[in-house]
Amino acid sequence: MFSYLVLAPLVFYNSSVLQPADGPSGWFESVSNMSVDWVGYGYAALVASGGVMGYVKAGSVPSLAAGLLFGGLAGFGAYQISNDPNNVWVSLATSGALAGIMGKRFYASKKFMPAGLVAGASLLLVGKLGLTLLQKPQES
Repeated sequence: MFSYLVLAPLVFYNSSVLQPADGPSGWFESVSNMSVDWVGYGYAALVASGGVMGYVKAGSVPSLAAGLLFGGLAGFGAYQISNDPNNVWVSLATSGALAGIMGKRFYASKKFMPAGLVAGASLLLVGKLGLTLLQKPQES
């Protein structure tokens, strides 16, 4: 029960780091407003779950291994972007590699699932990260 009381404010304050407040203003006060890369985490979940589904439906161990490897790398990249919005290199390399690999598979097979879906999602993420790189750096 205590964990719900501690975790609920973390969820509702949109990923702010919270500490107990000293004054009567409330239980928690915001210390940092770290933004979370929800798109990156969603992409990581898509890739990892695609690998698991490939294993469940077709018994493909290479699909499971590749899905978990690239999903883990994408999750790590999203974590890095969440900590520093200018640190996009792991996410960019992972999504770029998957865009190339799955784009080639989609071109050869002309099947949308799973190659076309992952290639499209990867291209969208590469575009998002490219726009992040093109924006002028913000002073801290």
